[in-house]
Amino acid sequence: MRDIYDVTIIGGGAAGLYSAFYAGLRNMKTKIIEFQSQLGGKVQLFPEKTIWDIGGQPPITGGAFIQQLIEQGMTFNPTVHLNTKVLEITKNKEQLFEIETNNGTHFSKTVIVAVGGGIINPQKLKVAGAEKVNLKNLHYVVREYEQFRGQTVLISGGGNTAIDWANELKDIAQSIHVVYRGDQLSAHESQVEYLQSHANIHLNTSIEEVFADQATNAITHTNLVNQLDEKYAVAVDHIIVSHGFDMDQTIKYSFDQPLLRVDDFYIKTDAKLNTDIPGVFAAGDIASYDGKVNLLIGCFQDAANAVNRAKQFIEPEAEKVAMVSSHNNRVQKNYVLEK
Repeated sequence: MRDIYDVTIIGGGAAGLYSAFYAGLRNMKTKIIEFQSQLGGKVQLFPEKTIWDIGGQPPITGGAFIQQLIEQGMTFNPTVHLNTKVLEITKNKEQLFEIETNNGTHFSKTVIVAVGGGIINPQKLKVAGAEKVNLKNLHYVVREYEQFRGQTVLISGGGNTAIDWANELKDIAQSIHVVYRGDQLSAHESQVEYLQSHANIHLNTSIEEVFADQATNAITHTNLVNQLDEKYAVAVDHIIVSHGFDMDQTIKYSFDQPLLRVDDFYIKTDAKLNTDIPGVFAAGDIASYDGKVNLLIGCFQDAANAVNRAKQFIEPEAEKVAMVSSHNNRVQKNYVLEK
C-alpha cells in the first residue's frame, strides 16, 4: 500500500529543515528527501565557521547551528530519507506527485523544493599543478582549524566564506594571504575592514600554478599573476579555495507545462513561494523572486510561506498561517520550557 504524504521536502538543508518544523506546526504528514548522508546542507561544509547574521542568535559555529536546526526540524518526527537522489517529479491521474528516486518512488500531495544550489560540488582550482590527485594541503572544505596552527595559509576567493575563513584563522595561522581576481572584495564591509589588519591582500590577482613536493604530495609554493601580468611566488603550507559551487540540480520536472526558471537554474516563484505548477513550491536559495533575501535568514521566511501555501493547497479552508508556536499544543508536547 502506498504511503502518501501531505508534503515532501526535497533537500535537508536549512530551508528544508525549517520547512519540516513549520509543516509539523501545521499538522502535516511530512517527508524529507536528502541526497547527502546527513542533514544540514551546505552549512555542514563549514562546521567551525562562525555565523554572525541570524536574528536573535549570538555568533555561533556552523556545526552547532546545524545541530540546533536538525533538532528543531525533527520536532514532529518527519520521515527522512538520506542518500536518496530525486530523479524526476511527475503528477499522476490521482493528482498526486510521484517522486522518483534512486531508492524507489514516493507519493505526496504537495512538494517543496529546497535544494539550495543543488548537489554540493565545490568549484575546483583549475591551474597547472592542481590536477594532481589528493594534494593533502589543498582544501575546498574546512572542517577544523587546528591543522592551520602556525602555518602560512593562502585563501583564493573574495566572498563571504573566504573572508570569514581568513578572519577566523587570524589567531591560529602564522600568516594569511587572500588572493582575489577582482579589484574589490565582495564580502560584508565590516569583515573586509577587519581583514585588512592581519592579512596580505592580493587584488586583481589569481593563482597561475601550484608546485608540490613529490615525496610528500604537499604544495610548497604557488605562482601568482596580477592584471599587469606580473608574476611572483608565495611559499605556502596550505591553500584554501573558495570559488563557490557548481550548480548541479538535475531533477527532471515532467508536467504538462514547464517549470519556469531564472538563469536556466533557479526556480521562479512569487513572493509567497508559489511556482507556476500548482502544488509545487520552493524555498531557500533555489527560489527566485523580486525582493528575495539571499542570506541564510531569508530561507526561514521562504520555508514558512511555502508550507502555508502547501497547507492551503491541500485544505483551501485552512488558516493562512500556522498558530503562534508559543500557543501551539503540538510544540508544548515536545518541549518542556523553563519558567
